[in-house]
Amino acid sequence: MNETTTTMSTIPWLTILAALPLVGSLVVAFAPGSVENAKRIALGTSLVTLVLGIVAALQYDPDATAQFQLGEYAEWIPQLGVSYSLGVDGIALVLILMALVLTPVCLLAAWHDVPEVAEPGSAKKVKGYFALLLSLETFMVGVFAATDIFLFYVFFEAMLIPVYFLIGRFGGPRRQYAAMKFLLFSLAGGLVMLVAVIAVYLQGPGGADGFLVSQLTGLELDPTTERLLFVGFFLAFAVKAPMVPFHTWLPDAATESTPATATLLVGVLDKVGTFGMIRFCLQLFPNASEWATPVVVALAVVSVLYGALLAIGQTDMMRLISYTSVSHFGFIVLGIFAFTNVGGAGSSLYMVNHGFSTAALFLFAAMLIHRRGSKRIPDYGGWQRVTPGLAGIFLVASLSGLALPGLASFVSEFLVYVGTYPTQPVAAVLATAGIILAALYMLLMYKRVMTGPKPEALALDAAAVDDRWRTSSGGTIIPDLSLREKVVAAPLIAAFLVLGFFPNLALDVINPAVDTSLSHVSTADTSPPAADAAAEGSSK
Repeated sequence: MNETTTTMSTIPWLTILAALPLVGSLVVAFAPGSVENAKRIALGTSLVTLVLGIVAALQYDPDATAQFQLGEYAEWIPQLGVSYSLGVDGIALVLILMALVLTPVCLLAAWHDVPEVAEPGSAKKVKGYFALLLSLETFMVGVFAATDIFLFYVFFEAMLIPVYFLIGRFGGPRRQYAAMKFLLFSLAGGLVMLVAVIAVYLQGPGGADGFLVSQLTGLELDPTTERLLFVGFFLAFAVKAPMVPFHTWLPDAATESTPATATLLVGVLDKVGTFGMIRFCLQLFPNASEWATPVVVALAVVSVLYGALLAIGQTDMMRLISYTSVSHFGFIVLGIFAFTNVGGAGSSLYMVNHGFSTAALFLFAAMLIHRRGSKRIPDYGGWQRVTPGLAGIFLVASLSGLALPGLASFVSEFLVYVGTYPTQPVAAVLATAGIILAALYMLLMYKRVMTGPKPEALALDAAAVDDRWRTSSGGTIIPDLSLREKVVAAPLIAAFLVLGFFPNLALDVINPAVDTSLSHVSTADTSPPAADAAAEGSSK
């Protein structure tokens, strides 16, 4: 174990953060008791995990010289060079914290996702749903914390299991198709990555800890070999990200998922793709990363524009939000492969801000859909007069989606543009069209759904509308935000404002990790400091 790259922790914080949700999910799934108690256990477990995550994060020192902190190490399969090695840099830390915040938010939002009916097996189904959501938190922590690439691959693939069942069992009418498409795309990318993982180990020093990132950084590789290994990793990450042309699984998966599943899938799990590009592609294969930059940047620009154009033409609210994420991931990849400090910091911050922004869009849209019983945008109109509170938070989420100054997403998008222009000016100029297109798809959606005269007679779908809103005479009432929904919305809107006005809370942690990743790339430009650029952007 190379001690110079990892600061070891006396308390296994990362293992605790990963194990606690898994234990909680087993309790939720198999312990006797009512469904309501199971839900409370799931929510309580996620909140305890969040508190412990904050305590662990306070132990992190941004000024430390080691690349990874809160480190843990134990031999796992020494004959194969596999070790149980965990640690976080600034990028991994903020992504883990984002996942820990979004998990209880999603659990609370999912309180009535699975109908509780008086049928055999109904309670078991509800418990299974919450157990799967909670277990997903374990893999989210593990995949961002793994510093052994084989262990990373294990978590990378293990995430597929709960997501597949969450989509295939609890999703919409085409859930089986969407779940299988998600699984096949992910397995195909993972299989290519597995070959590359084994191949890079064979190029390294080997030994009982031969899969450690520290052992595989700085290898003298043949150019052809390095390029092939880069392609193996990049393809898996491009599928996960998702980038055009590997994005087609996302709209189906997100549209057919429950809102909580879609939020964790797009808001957190898809970040593994862009995180992996920084952690592995840039650090392990820097020369191949430079070689592939023209193609990757071109794909990023295409993703920005193509995703935005497809979003504009959607009539399904959830599908529209899914395509906006394809566009946003294009921005993230563009900043990563700009090879500048500002671009890399902007992309890393963008991953966090996009997670909160996407969560708000999916969850707030779901609140509308529960009331109206339809995902189709043409079925709405005038709803700000029916549910003014819900219209207000939906507007804030939409403004965050189009990167309004003052909200968190503006800072990260600004940094990506500032960081990309010095090295990729053509791509930066082309990608600016994404700003205009984002305003179009967000504001048009809000206009079509919320503005206009109050609908006098709502033709609600009798089969879809929530039974809690039926009157004794058989009619329906349309309530505004409930207390539970306000609690769901509060941390998301708070994140927009806090990271919008004080982005250095995250950037001060992210910047050293970006510097370390870029130090391996010979053409990287680490000036000007990202914090200075963020301050300049916030003042405009």
